[in-house]
Amino acid sequence: MSTRAQVLELAILGRLSESPTHGYEIRKHLNATLGAFQTLSYGSLYPALKSLTAKGYIAASASEPGSLAGRRGKIVYELTGAGRAHLEDALASAGPAAWDDEAFDVRFTLFAETDATTRLRILEGRRARMVERMDMLRQSFGRTSRRMDDYTRELARHGLEQVEREVEWLEKVIDTERGTRGPLDLRPAASAAPDNADAAGDPVHADTTNKEQA
Repeated sequence: MSTRAQVLELAILGRLSESPTHGYEIRKHLNATLGAFQTLSYGSLYPALKSLTAKGYIAASASEPGSLAGRRGKIVYELTGAGRAHLEDALASAGPAAWDDEAFDVRFTLFAETDATTRLRILEGRRARMVERMDMLRQSFGRTSRRMDDYTRELARHGLEQVEREVEWLEKVIDTERGTRGPLDLRPAASAAPDNADAAGDPVHADTTNKEQA
């Protein structure tokens, strides 16, 4: 099974841990909250639901038909005891796969169900990964920026600034987890971490933009 398929199954189990629901609602939830699955199709979702059902992690049952004549009931998916145990085991893991690009957003949305030690390990792992990426991008930008045209240079700068902002955001979340700063309003910070198109307009120096974004 591919990493993306594993992450999708984890996201589905996480959603069903809240309450039973239809496949349509699962897809809507994932598309609305998880960047990695913004283009999730039914062609990806239903094979994952079928796989989880076959493993015994979820159960499918028909809901009551609608009031309109001839309208069939929808399939309702529900987390089983085995599925909840599997989800708990998955959320207790904190290896490198937990903080890679495919999985981190999903793991972060499930932090309310994850113990504090595991949360901190994942956050620190993600920060280390992004700091390494930031250093590589800075070195590459310094070597090649003079040979780029203005638009390519600005796109490269924007990519670097995105990584820098995520590192800053991770530092704030880690400090909050450690109790070294007050409660953090995660909603605007989280949305700013993966993407912010403001820097793509008028070319600016990266250090100035970083201060504005902090």
